[in-house]
Amino acid sequence: MPRTTLTRTPLSGVPLSRVPLSRVPLSRRTAVRSALALPLLALPLAACTTGEGAGEDADQDPASEDPGADTTTGPAAPSGPVTITDPWVKAAEGDMTAVFGTLTNTSGTEMILLGATTDAADAVELHQTASDGSGGMSMQEKEGGFPIPAGGELLLEPGGDHIMLMGLTAPLLPGDEVELVLQFEGGTEHPMTATVKDFAGAQENYGGMEEPSDGGGEHGAEGDE
Repeated sequence: MPRTTLTRTPLSGVPLSRVPLSRVPLSRRTAVRSALALPLLALPLAACTTGEGAGEDADQDPASEDPGADTTTGPAAPSGPVTITDPWVKAAEGDMTAVFGTLTNTSGTEMILLGATTDAADAVELHQTASDGSGGMSMQEKEGGFPIPAGGELLLEPGGDHIMLMGLTAPLLPGDEVELVLQFEGGTEHPMTATVKDFAGAQENYGGMEEPSDGGGEHGAEGDE
């Protein structure tokens, strides 16, 4: 019986000797290398991202991240365009007295003082002092209030303009403090605290008021405190 000889035919017509046997292994090694390289490439990117974020966090104010954080570093600045210098009240045990001091308008427009409120008296009025025609001085309520020009001052002093407290709710003794709220045209209000001081002054004609004030006397220069 004749012998049958089998001939090896290369796949797809390519001799086996020309088939790159290392193609598959090389592809696997390349895949492994690529897989290992990806984390290594990601590390510098992550480092850059972290560095930029850290810089932004360092530049950001920590208090801005917390809306409830207290950023106050000192006492609040006085509100309103008015400053008050040396406010004081004449000591009194009777029914009336007066408030003095210097009000400065720090704004760029005229302000008009219309009145004031306080728990120390039943009523508050703005008064001016003028000659009564007989050599003496008398007081009368200032209609329309006291204007204070822009950048100017209003001097409240014995013998001149002042804030009158009428119907005192308690005696005002030296060293006491009286809290008032000044009221200006346009709705502006400004709180102030005046210290009670002794003042020696004669009684004065109050133009029909029920009794002379214990608050200003002659409203002359301050003294004998």
